[in-house]
Amino acid sequence: MTKRRAIDRFLSWRKRNISDRTFVLILSVVVGFTAGVAAVIIKSLVRFIHQILNQGFSLENYNIFYLLLPVLGILATVIFTRYLLRQQVGHGIPAVLFAISRSNGHIKGHNMFSSVLSSALTVGFGGSVGLEGPTVATGAAIGSNLGSKLKLSYKQIMTMLGCASAAAMSAIFKAPVAAIVFALEVIMLNLSMASLVPLLISSVTAALTSYVFLGQNFLYDFTLEHGFVVSDAPYYILLGIFTGLVSVYFTKIYVFITDKFQKIKKWHIRLISGGVVLGVVIFLFPALYGEGYEGVNSALTGEYNYLFSDSLYYNYRESLFALIVVLSLLIVFKVIATTVTFASGGVGGIFAPSLFTGAHAGLLFAVLLNNFGLEVEVSNFVLVAMAGMIAGVIHAPLTSIFLIAEITGGYELFLPLMITSTISYATLKIFVKNSVYTYQLAQRGELITHDKDKAALSLMDVSSLIETNFSTVKPGSTLGELVQIISRSSRNVFPVVDNENNFLGVVWVNDIRHIVFKQELYDNTYVRELMFMPSPTVSVHESMEDVAYKFQTSSHYNLPVLDKGKYVGFVSRANVFSQYRSMMRNFMEE
Repeated sequence: MTKRRAIDRFLSWRKRNISDRTFVLILSVVVGFTAGVAAVIIKSLVRFIHQILNQGFSLENYNIFYLLLPVLGILATVIFTRYLLRQQVGHGIPAVLFAISRSNGHIKGHNMFSSVLSSALTVGFGGSVGLEGPTVATGAAIGSNLGSKLKLSYKQIMTMLGCASAAAMSAIFKAPVAAIVFALEVIMLNLSMASLVPLLISSVTAALTSYVFLGQNFLYDFTLEHGFVVSDAPYYILLGIFTGLVSVYFTKIYVFITDKFQKIKKWHIRLISGGVVLGVVIFLFPALYGEGYEGVNSALTGEYNYLFSDSLYYNYRESLFALIVVLSLLIVFKVIATTVTFASGGVGGIFAPSLFTGAHAGLLFAVLLNNFGLEVEVSNFVLVAMAGMIAGVIHAPLTSIFLIAEITGGYELFLPLMITSTISYATLKIFVKNSVYTYQLAQRGELITHDKDKAALSLMDVSSLIETNFSTVKPGSTLGELVQIISRSSRNVFPVVDNENNFLGVVWVNDIRHIVFKQELYDNTYVRELMFMPSPTVSVHESMEDVAYKFQTSSHYNLPVLDKGKYVGFVSRANVFSQYRSMMRNFMEE
C-alpha cells in the first residue's frame, strides 16, 4: 500500500508540474536505457554460455555434441518456462503484435526477464535462432509495464511499445536509424511528430548504452571495397526475384512445420521430435549451429571454408560442385532448423535466421554468376541478398534497406539494396499474404495493420460490447405471458431460448403490435408461433470487422450474440459505432 501511495503521489505531482508530452520524452530516455541494458544482458549471457561450453567440450570433426547441445538448450528452456516460470513465453515480435492487437498493449511483467533467460538458453546451447525478437519482446514488456504503472493513456502506451522495440533493435544491431524504421514499419500504427521524437530519443539512448557496455564492434565486420556498378543492375533484379522466392519457401515451410507441431499436444513429444530433427540437421551442417553471425561474416568476405569445417564432407572443400550443393542444402535446412527450434520449445527470433539465409543465398547466387563467367563482387551480392531476405520474410522492405546499410556501412550500395529489397518483397507478396510474424494473428482475425480503419476494428472485442439486459422468453409461453414480460421491459426485442439456453429465435414487438391488445388471443397464441430466426447472428469469438460488415449489409440495429448456439446477449450498431469512434480518436490524437 505504501508503494502504491508513493506512486499516486508522484503521479499527482507530475500532473501538476510536467506536461504529458514532456513526460513521454523523459520516459523515452528511461525506456531506451533499460531496453539497451536488456540487449547487453542477453548478449552477455549467450557469450557466457558459449565460453562455458567451449571450455568443457571441444567441437572437432564429427563431434557428437553438435547433436546433443541444441537439444539440451531447448530442454532447459522448456523446464524454465513450464516448471519454474509456469507461464508461456511468446516468440518475440509476434508476442508484441499480439499485445497490441488483443490486450491494448499490456504485456505480462514476467516478459521483462523471461524472454532474456529462455532465449539465452536456447541460443547459447546452439539453437538455430536469433536474439533480436526476444530482445524486442523484453524491451516492449518494459515499456508496457512502465506505462501501466504510470497510468499512461492507450496512445502513450503504444508509443512506449514503439520506443522500447526501436531501442531493443538499436541496441542489439547498433543501428538507430534502422530501428526507428522498424518500429514504424512493423510495430507502430501511424507516424506523427508525437511518436517520432520519442522514437528518436529511445533509439539513440539504447545505441549509446550498447556502445558503452559492448564496445564499438559491429555484428558484421564488412568493408565495402567496390561500389555499385550500373552494369550489375540486371543481376540485382534477378537477385531480388531469387531472394523473394527463397522468402516464399522460408515462410511456407515455417508455417507448415509450425502447424504440424501445434497438433502434437504432449510437450515432451514435441521436444523429442524437434530435438532429433534439429540435432541431426546441425550435425550434418555445423554452420547452422547457433545464430550464425560468424558464418555471415565469412560469407561477406567471400570465404566459404567454414561451410566444410567440422563436417562429414570436409575433404570436398575444394570442389565447386560440393560448394554449390552445400550452399543449396544450407538454405533449405536453415528454415527447418529454425522452425523446429521454435516448435520444440525454444525461444528466439527470426531476424538472424533471415540474415543467415540471405547471406548464403547471395553467396550461392554470386558463385553461380562467376562460374558462368559473369564477374561480380561476391561480398556486395551477399550483403544485398541479406536485405532481400529481410524484406521478404519480415515484410519490411524499408527496415531491410536501412538495417543492412547501417550495420555494414554499405551506404554506397543503397540503390541495389532498394532494387533487390523491393523486388524481393513484391515477388513474395504474389505467393504469401502474411509474414511469419503475423500469419497466426491473421488467421484468428487479430492482426492489427497500418490501415487505421482495420486497426480500430481489430482492437475491438465483441465480448466487451455485449448487452445482456434483454428479457428472454420460452417458446411455450403464451401471448399473455409475453405481454406481461413486455410491460416490464424497456426493450423491443425478446430472445427465445429453451431450458438449456439454446437460441431459438426472437420476437420483435413491432411484429406483434397488432395483436398485443387482443386479449382473446392471450391464452391460445404461443411464442413459437410469433418468433423467427434472425439473420445474421454474431459469434462471441467473431472479429469486429465481420460484425461491422454484418451491420453494414443488414437493416438490423441489434444482432444476437451466440456461443456454440447458446444465447449470450445482443450487440448494437450504436455501441459498435461509438467504440469505433473512440478508437479512431486514439489513433489520430497527437
